[in-house]
Amino acid sequence: MYKRNIYLDRIRTFLGKPVIKVITGMRRVGKSCLMKQIISHLHNTGVPDSNILYIDMESLDFEHIRTYRELNSEAQRIISNSSGMKYLLIDEVQEIEGWERAVASLAAKDDVDIIVTGSNAHLFASELATLLSGRYIEFPVYSLGFQEYLQFRDDQSRSIQEELSDYLRFGGLPAIHQLGIDNDMVFQYLSSIYNTILLKDIVRRHQIRNVALLERISRYLFDNIGNVMSAKNIADYVKSQRLRVGVETVQNYLEYFCEAYVAHRVRRFDIKGKRQLEILDKYYLGDIGMRHAVIGYRESDISGVIENTVYLELLRRGYTVSVGKFGDREVDFVATRDNERHYFQVAYLLASPDVIEREFGVLRDIPDNYPKSVISLDAAFGGDLNGIKRVHLADFLLGDHRWRA
Repeated sequence: MYKRNIYLDRIRTFLGKPVIKVITGMRRVGKSCLMKQIISHLHNTGVPDSNILYIDMESLDFEHIRTYRELNSEAQRIISNSSGMKYLLIDEVQEIEGWERAVASLAAKDDVDIIVTGSNAHLFASELATLLSGRYIEFPVYSLGFQEYLQFRDDQSRSIQEELSDYLRFGGLPAIHQLGIDNDMVFQYLSSIYNTILLKDIVRRHQIRNVALLERISRYLFDNIGNVMSAKNIADYVKSQRLRVGVETVQNYLEYFCEAYVAHRVRRFDIKGKRQLEILDKYYLGDIGMRHAVIGYRESDISGVIENTVYLELLRRGYTVSVGKFGDREVDFVATRDNERHYFQVAYLLASPDVIEREFGVLRDIPDNYPKSVISLDAAFGGDLNGIKRVHLADFLLGDHRWRA
């Protein structure tokens, strides 16, 4: 089991502190393994087993816990039978009805530290914000970054370019490394994860009856990563396929995919006006490999795949990301962190003077001194251009690993 140190280092700083630790992310990105690594860290620091209660809601061992009352009773067992700081860890907490009531009650005790994971953003945005306002901190977990991917692979016989090609094809869900990076096996596994999320986190939770329509919209979403889209665009497309759907239904379905962390909605930012725009968002996926398992891998989609990969890497590094609008031109990503901003253009290849002007020109014309970079898969580079950095995708993915709490 490989340690996700980039997350573990952030979380352990808060262990024993009077805040609830909330680990969020799509199913199978490694939240459960991270919980086990936290437990191992607690053992290494002298915390006895009797002071640790780990509840895995996907295990039949905890089938008797289905409501907040049963969760509270289980937790009281370690609280009453041990002394010192007690640690309560709950994996996939959203499976417990009314869980937030028990967590709020237990968090009020001075000697109980609580860590929970969940695969649904809506639960943490609503219930937690209401009952636990100011008493929790969120730790988003994403699929493997390229550096982590290489650590999981640990194959010295292959070049970085070969590994990057597979990374762009298979994505970064940790369990694929147990399958030998075999096309059929990996895509079958990723397809099963997609079906689980679709049925368990979306269909069942939201009582969706027309599953075929949901799948059609998901395929459209997967096929249009990095493209500006609206609920109306999608509704018009679905209607062209002789299916009936309203704009509000499409908007709801898009929100459900974001709640399950399958997709990320990225708003546009007017660089000149310095304001967020409310229409025509873009969507990127929580794992690019799942896309290829659902709609197939196509070499012609490489530009969108690279964009999605850069977007997820920026999230891992703690940036807030928008799509930039500068006049009638677009900047792929405006990334902000603390008081710093960085502009990024992403291209497959800078294959002609026209492409170079398109990618570099908009960055050159932005009248500020924030860093600007163009990321591509070009094998050879002629150095920076007008102060704008030229970066190979592999160098970008491997070159900056500063993590912020």
